[in-house]
Amino acid sequence: MPRSVLEAIQLGVWDFEPRYIASSEFEPTDALPGTERKVTILAERVRTGLPLWHPADRHHYAESDED
Repeated sequence: MPRSVLEAIQLGVWDFEPRYIASSEFEPTDALPGTERKVTILAERVRTGLPLWHPADRHHYAESDED
């Protein structure tokens, strides 16, 4: 059973549904959208089978670390 969408694609499993992972099980990022750092974090999430988005990820430039 593949653990990430990338593994599923490599195996030709086109109806892959990842297991549910609660947002409390992985860390949000304060990286700005569109930055290399944010893209790197999102890519690592995909590689490790985590959800792409965390509800507490930084969405806007105006958000501070204290929000």
